[in-house]
Amino acid sequence: MSKDSNNLQPEGELSLLLPANSDATNMFGDVYGGWVSAKMVQAAELFSAKLSRGRVSTVSIGQMAFMAPVMEGTVMSFYTRLLESGRSSIRVKVEAWGCCPDGSELRKVTETECVQVAIDGHGHIRDLAAFD
Repeated sequence: MSKDSNNLQPEGELSLLLPANSDATNMFGDVYGGWVSAKMVQAAELFSAKLSRGRVSTVSIGQMAFMAPVMEGTVMSFYTRLLESGRSSIRVKVEAWGCCPDGSELRKVTETECVQVAIDGHGHIRDLAAFD
């Protein structure tokens, strides 16, 4: 069942919220896709670190297709939700949403899946802490 694009709403937990500033833009005033990608990974890592109660490292990032451009000043929200967990890994869905600074329009920008693995202080894979 597909959702009407006008009725889309973010799914998951808000893990990161920040404005896209001029440091993230190209000469046309559009935000680089790489900046959005990096923030999506950061949101997934924050979410996974909380779930695993410790350090994590990203081992894979899924495909992304951008559904809308991101302009300087757009307030970006990154939502995360758990898709699957294993002995030491966590697979997370990340959605990126943009909102005009005046709050007038919220739209989905892109989504992806990230996989993080729990690691110890020496960078070795560790078992996940039990989820509550």
